[in-house]
Amino acid sequence: MAIYDTFKTRSAQALPKLTAAEIKRVQRFGNLVCYRDGERLYEAGSSSFGMFVVLKGAIRISRYDGLGNSSIITEHGVGEFAGEISQLAGAPSLVNGDAVGDVEVLALTTESLRALLIAEAELGERIVRAFILRRVEQLNSHDGGVVLVATPGHARMHALQGWLSSNGLPHRVLDPRSDEQARALVERFQPEANDWPLAVCPDGGVKKNPSVVDLGRCLGTLPELTPDHIWDVIVVGAGPAGLATAVYAASEGLSVLVLETRAYGGQAAASARIENYLGFPTGISGAALAGRAFVQSQKFGVKMAIPAPAGRLLCDTYPVQVEMCGSLTRLQGRTVVLSCGARYRRPSLANLKQFEGKGVYYWASPLEAGLCHSQEVILVGGGNSAGQAAVYLSGHAAKVHILIRKDSLASTMSSYLIERIAATPNIELHVESEIVALEGCDEEGLQQVRVRDNRSGVEKDYDICRVFLFIGADPNTGWLDDCGVQVDDKGFILTGYDIPGAPASGRGGLETSVPGVFAIGDVRARSTKRVAAAVGEGAAVVSQIHGFLANRASAN
Repeated sequence: MAIYDTFKTRSAQALPKLTAAEIKRVQRFGNLVCYRDGERLYEAGSSSFGMFVVLKGAIRISRYDGLGNSSIITEHGVGEFAGEISQLAGAPSLVNGDAVGDVEVLALTTESLRALLIAEAELGERIVRAFILRRVEQLNSHDGGVVLVATPGHARMHALQGWLSSNGLPHRVLDPRSDEQARALVERFQPEANDWPLAVCPDGGVKKNPSVVDLGRCLGTLPELTPDHIWDVIVVGAGPAGLATAVYAASEGLSVLVLETRAYGGQAAASARIENYLGFPTGISGAALAGRAFVQSQKFGVKMAIPAPAGRLLCDTYPVQVEMCGSLTRLQGRTVVLSCGARYRRPSLANLKQFEGKGVYYWASPLEAGLCHSQEVILVGGGNSAGQAAVYLSGHAAKVHILIRKDSLASTMSSYLIERIAATPNIELHVESEIVALEGCDEEGLQQVRVRDNRSGVEKDYDICRVFLFIGADPNTGWLDDCGVQVDDKGFILTGYDIPGAPASGRGGLETSVPGVFAIGDVRARSTKRVAAAVGEGAAVVSQIHGFLANRASAN
């Protein structure tokens, strides 16, 4: 996104003022609460709430980070309301809110806020739009949220920044060599070699060499999940198919939990521009599409857990149980929807893992594009995602070399992308070619790439330090062995009539060999690998879930 002051350019939408009649409609969802001048209504990193509508006085909103830095964003006066996307998710606030004068507010919990959004459609639309724009302002301000401290180029930084960016979470990075606060933090905590980087949570807590699970805990994206609760639907995977299921199921009154390993949007979120998705004639980035779907799911009350990889599916009891990876926590669902997609395919290069995140990447987001400024890069792959990434990177890199093993792109890529690649002067296509070696070191990362032309057998070294791999993916189904969900010879999940011995009628088209367990999207055998198809299956499976639950209820 371009950096701009949201409150100046779109103030009417980011800071709308409710009329007296609208406030009266909100009253049945909230409670009257009073605060004294200077009293804190909510605090970054620790306070969770739904929304505050100002009836008297004002609320001063300030950016705040765990290092104690604070700056005023705005003041909400009478008729305005406080809140942003964190409040829809039930996560802790990322800003401070303080009373200016004697303040009276209508205080809404997260649950009552969602009830308001559903009951008052037009008013709800304005509130959600304001929440989205306020999060955009937080992202563009580069203040607040998590503070990461490390020297540039640290091996762990790319993974942490990528996770935060992919989930739309504000953060900033400080170099202890040049920043006073970062230097003071290092002197206080004395990190050893294995303690880097440091992460400062909004509540001031400091974590050494944090995992994304640690960041999820401190930002509220990974809530505590109790094994006693029984969900109507547990969705494994928050790609387009899983998000569609979550939105449709929750909007129809089902309780929904979504478990996602990395970030909402799945592999589709890595697409720089999707131009053939119905309803978006100018195209939309995968990240933007996923972000809208995520907010939509929160509006309907979906519980989202990120990062929360599923470790095992247990089907010998009912409700079905999902055991979380790395723990013995078992979550119960009356139905389970498998939209767990696929794992990025990796070429057979001996030292590939050494350079992942330090020169080798599996997606092309603005974070990666910023690393490619005025450099030559290599992109491997001939599918639509590869084509979109190549065109996107061409706007940042000096040159993009596309490597494919086939003799043309015709059989794997949409014609509009082929034409665009041909018309882009700084993209060069290398057919029947592949990478055969990567060279570099742990400190500097990738430095050189050896490419072989399979037609002539000639190998050539390129002084290139950024390689993007878009060579497809394998189905993420290895964790299903304990449940007995049937898969085909390539590991994709069989559903409906594709299951050997399936009856001519009875089993739903998206139901697996295990009753109550469904599969949708890329992980399903014979699925159409398109975003629109994934969303369609995500919507279609909800009616089959209703049918399964109704049949089970009548049988009991």
